[in-house]
Amino acid sequence: MYLIIGSGLSGAVIAERISNILKEKVIIIEKLEHIGGNCYDYIDETTGILCNKYGAHIFHTNNEEVWEYINSFETKWIRWEHKVLSLIDNKYIPIPINITSVNELLNETINNSKEMDEWLKKNQIKYENIKNSEEMAKSRIGEDLYNKLIKNYTYKQWNKYPKELDKSVLERIPVKNNYDTRYFTDKYQVLPDKGYTNFIKQLLNNKLITIILNTDYNEYKKNNDLSIFKKIIYTGSIDKYFDNINEKLEYRSINFIKEIYENMNYYQPNSVINYPNMNVPYTRIVEYKHFLNQKSKHTIIFKEITTDIGEPYYPVPTERNKLLYDKYKELADKENNVLFVGRLANYKYFNMDEAINNSLLFFDKINLTMVN
Repeated sequence: MYLIIGSGLSGAVIAERISNILKEKVIIIEKLEHIGGNCYDYIDETTGILCNKYGAHIFHTNNEEVWEYINSFETKWIRWEHKVLSLIDNKYIPIPINITSVNELLNETINNSKEMDEWLKKNQIKYENIKNSEEMAKSRIGEDLYNKLIKNYTYKQWNKYPKELDKSVLERIPVKNNYDTRYFTDKYQVLPDKGYTNFIKQLLNNKLITIILNTDYNEYKKNNDLSIFKKIIYTGSIDKYFDNINEKLEYRSINFIKEIYENMNYYQPNSVINYPNMNVPYTRIVEYKHFLNQKSKHTIIFKEITTDIGEPYYPVPTERNKLLYDKYKELADKENNVLFVGRLANYKYFNMDEAINNSLLFFDKINLTMVN
């Protein structure tokens, strides 16, 4: 029998594999009142619109094994090419950076990929050794776009300017030399027709799996014999597991301001609109009605304000946190029967496909150990 702490994507995939492949019992304990972790979604009672409780999630991947895995369940995945707009200088600018966004934002007249490449080459700042996210961003898009699009928006997201963050944070900024306004370019870009919660229910639909909600691991271990488990798989915050013995790692959370607009078709022209200006408190507004073109005579929006307080969503990649995580990793490696996996346990940002792939690889190691 195995114990898994956390019913998010990482824990759910591992539980599915253990129960279906190893035919072993699994107990999942979850501190929240629902399964699914940050992927949890629900139907809003007033509007009938499917909403994510913890921010928008778009599944995208080029990983064929992950794609095959999610399609092995009954969920129907519907093609959805995500687009984002950013409100700057009273104009809706398409993100990621492309020919259209440069022309509209900086009054350029770029016409084709060759001209865009030349513009980028002229404006990119070259560094011998990129040390932080400010230098990373400027090396890719130049000073003007950095100041308008990136600098303040990053501060609103992280409570730190890009020069305070590891270069990996802005390493992923997509920059396109064409008119493609899609946020992702992966082969597979989809949304589940009935939501992520329904998908995770399918992962956990096995009589060998027992789910215990509203239960904190620290309380559970006080009242239960943990020696009965072959392995304990922990997907929560690694510093919390060790009672913050080496100080607390930094995480960013989000406050969601929910607003319902009755008898309104749409509140905004796109599903997600970013607000990089400092005079607006929220980083973005998400209108879920746009996703999969949902039908309702009402609409609902969520304004997102990032904060240091609340449920941990995003690890904060600074030098201080990297060094502190290494200390926790040393302690984790010494744990006798506890394995750490997932975004919070590994203090590393994973996209959904990366989380699934990481869990599948993790299970393969468990399976190999069992065989040997």
